[in-house]
Amino acid sequence: MTLVDSNVLLDIFTRDPKWYAWSAAALMSAGDEGALATNPIIFAEVSIHFASLEELEEALPAASFHRAALPWEAAFLAGRCFAQYRKRGGARRSPMPDFYIGAHAAVAGMGLLTRDPKRYRSHFPKLRLICPEPG
Repeated sequence: MTLVDSNVLLDIFTRDPKWYAWSAAALMSAGDEGALATNPIIFAEVSIHFASLEELEEALPAASFHRAALPWEAAFLAGRCFAQYRKRGGARRSPMPDFYIGAHAAVAGMGLLTRDPKRYRSHFPKLRLICPEPG
């Protein structure tokens, strides 16, 4: 199963000129390999681009995207990784959603489809990332 990061979904929904092609192809490929998943954090991040819950549910149908609950272990891991981030001089602005997403994928043994791998690689080194090649 592959957890799909909000940046990939938003690239597709907004037809981002730079990232649409990569994100659409990567999503199709991940879907061909196995089930796709989202979680409440990703759902919330994507929701701001939709006028209603019904529109969002149509864009992310439960038949195509498994609705994965956040495990308590992921909450603990996200907090520990955030504390480590702050100790290393991370910005005061809270990037907790990314830590929850990475921790969820790591704890659940899922891959993570994202186009922003830097923080995930740094804090979740064993996490299987599906991301653009460095260029």
